[in-house]
Amino acid sequence: MSAIQIKQRPFITRPELFQDIPAFIAEILARRGVASTQELELKLKHLLAPSLKGLNEAIQLMDAAIDQQHKIVIVGDYDADGATSTALMILALRKMGAQVEYLVPDRFKYGYGLTPAIADLAFTSFTPDLLITVDNGISSHDGVKQAQDHGMQVIITDHHLTTKPTPSAQAVVNPNQLGCDFPSKALAGVGVAFYVLANLSTYRKKLHKSSALMSQYLDLVALGTYADVASLDYNNRILVDVGLKRIQQHLCRPGISALLEIAGREAASLKAQDLGFVLGPRINAAGRMETMDIGIECLLAQDFASAYPLAEQLNQLNVERRQVETTMKQEALIALDQIQLDDTVLPAALIMFEPHWHQGVIGIVAGRLKEQFHRPSIVFAADEDGIHIKGSARSIEGIHIRDAIECVAEQNPHLVSHFGGHAAAAGLTIQKVHFEEFKQAFEALMAAQDEGLFTATLWTDGELAAENIQVETVDLLQQISPWGQKFPAPIFEGNFQILDFRWLKEVHLKLRVALDNGQVVDAIAFNAADKYQFNEMNHQIRLVYELDKNEFRGNVSVQLRILHLEQH
Repeated sequence: MSAIQIKQRPFITRPELFQDIPAFIAEILARRGVASTQELELKLKHLLAPSLKGLNEAIQLMDAAIDQQHKIVIVGDYDADGATSTALMILALRKMGAQVEYLVPDRFKYGYGLTPAIADLAFTSFTPDLLITVDNGISSHDGVKQAQDHGMQVIITDHHLTTKPTPSAQAVVNPNQLGCDFPSKALAGVGVAFYVLANLSTYRKKLHKSSALMSQYLDLVALGTYADVASLDYNNRILVDVGLKRIQQHLCRPGISALLEIAGREAASLKAQDLGFVLGPRINAAGRMETMDIGIECLLAQDFASAYPLAEQLNQLNVERRQVETTMKQEALIALDQIQLDDTVLPAALIMFEPHWHQGVIGIVAGRLKEQFHRPSIVFAADEDGIHIKGSARSIEGIHIRDAIECVAEQNPHLVSHFGGHAAAAGLTIQKVHFEEFKQAFEALMAAQDEGLFTATLWTDGELAAENIQVETVDLLQQISPWGQKFPAPIFEGNFQILDFRWLKEVHLKLRVALDNGQVVDAIAFNAADKYQFNEMNHQIRLVYELDKNEFRGNVSVQLRILHLEQH
């Protein structure tokens, strides 16, 4: 484990802006940059106006393709954002009367995005007139040209970052493309697809043509947005919250209902976090372990009976994914142990490769290493061609991983074949013979960064007054949700007196602690035996915690879910 420093989140806006709400809630909102109570009103009417560059061109092309019954093919991506985007396009366009099919590259054969090989595959499989990408394509210059050479028109819808000019497609819709003044840069791929389809539908409705009621698909938008760890700015919080409420009310795709049933989760009590930790991994497992078609077909299924077997398949793939991931992580930790890793000699980046590692799981393992050691981590697996290896990178706050890879590539053009991604996550391909050289170059670049970045910071909302440690506070905080990326769930810190403790299954630590008003509450630290040095003789403890509810035999009580503990 890396060292941790505990700091309070700074105020971004002023707490006194908020009247008529408890002061501690006003502070939580101010620490997250909320500027008015209107930002707590998560209604579709408050969505940003559709000022996306390229939107009108895209709509005109799609409208004409529907009217002329041209063949359309959607080229998706093999993660949950790509799967939901693809399903959304298929459902909405078919509702509007389009002839539309989809194609998702097999990550093990084709890699990511609209490559020339995918353009060829689209042509031989469907001979489409119009090709539309979702959640990819912003860097696919060669693939776009190949598709156009086959006689297709191309629309790119994407959200990934790029520093280069866009491909010469007939239309490009991406809030992160150069020259796009759409105020939210945080839309996920499915959010971009939603904006395109919603505006296409409105356009067609005005002309008295077949359209689609787009709000019925917001369950897909919520799932893809949250599972892709998109920043929850006001616009995304509206999309996630409205979609989540549809799922809670059972107004969702049968495939989502089937996945929840298999996961043993009640739709009515679903939280936004469950989109990322319950549904997302099961959809992602298809693209990681086999083919994303299973995930998309599950989301497209018209009824529960046809969705359920597909959901079972996804669940089984997720079980396999977890087993593979556990094995790989253990191997990675053993390899790190062999180079005598400890906090004093931890390299500035963790870069690992084993020929037998599974390409579909390297991103998750990189994420686990990054969390455990608080270092940018890149994990590689062998590519099918035997020459290249594919890497998945995850980064810490303050280090933009895509830009760092680009920096290495610019200084050593021979080292990186291709790359793409975001600040926190990226993918890249290098030649196997260059692994050691790439590792040294990347480590050297990271070693030159500010040392302070490599100490993990646990940001809290400060101390919570004893009278607010109540079940009612948990409900109050739930009303402000969804919490997530860049809009984190509130966590608090405080010093407590331990009245009692016990170990559950020898790994989880259950405490009873006294508050300074005499109230006694339960606190639980999961997997504490692996993480903390607990001194049972010391009755004082400093905790960083989330407020939670404990429901036991019909009784509901407040409980602290411990995220970090210290005793001095």
